[in-house]
Amino acid sequence: MTREEAILRLRAAGCVFAEDEAAVLVEAAADDTSLDAMVERRCAGEPLEQVVGYADFCGVRVRLRPGVFVPRVRSELLVRTAVAELTSQTTDPLVVDLCCGSGALGLAVRHRLPGITLHAADLDPAAVAAARDNLGANVHQGDLFAALPPELRGRITVLLANVPYVATRHLPFLPAEARDHEPRTALDGGDDGLTVFRAVLAQAGDWLAPGGLLLSEITEAQTGPAITAVDGYGLTPAVTTDDDLDARVITARR
Repeated sequence: MTREEAILRLRAAGCVFAEDEAAVLVEAAADDTSLDAMVERRCAGEPLEQVVGYADFCGVRVRLRPGVFVPRVRSELLVRTAVAELTSQTTDPLVVDLCCGSGALGLAVRHRLPGITLHAADLDPAAVAAARDNLGANVHQGDLFAALPPELRGRITVLLANVPYVATRHLPFLPAEARDHEPRTALDGGDDGLTVFRAVLAQAGDWLAPGGLLLSEITEAQTGPAITAVDGYGLTPAVTTDDDLDARVITARR
């Protein structure tokens, strides 16, 4: 299959950026047979990043596997906020990427600050495998804090928790790429989208170091309830936004 043929097939399947996607597929394909199979997968609706096996995110190339959550551009705000916090630390910082998916957030933070100690955890076995591809050691499988080594309790400098935050009733309105090819556990945040966030908050105070910071992504509509939840667990809330990224991060400081 030629690049031009790939463009035509992608266009026919409704891919808006067919030329750009064809260029990525051609670069990733080992041969014509591989390209044909990859174009077929993309035309069937599989995310481009899962088809080629990687996503470029925040200055790093993140390896992906089929069925693993694709990192979003808006999550760069989480990385920037974490790096700004860690840069102000004078002691050896400990970072945990909870609900890590592919480990993209932790990988991007470590790329900018190689001196950190990094642990990551996820419930989904496919996500854990992808995170180990990207991060190597210290990737754990389990439900939230139950996955972490107990010796991390009370020592975490920055807790990145990009938890699922889509309200259950909104899941049918997500793009088909997300609905059909990413795990529901990475998307579904319960009735108001904050169920998992509250579960993290319930234990965060025990796991954060004194002055430690929890960071999570939320929507504009969730700002008030999220601040109330942080207050309710005795942590200090703040909100950071980036209009260009259409991103909003809530932080909770112990």
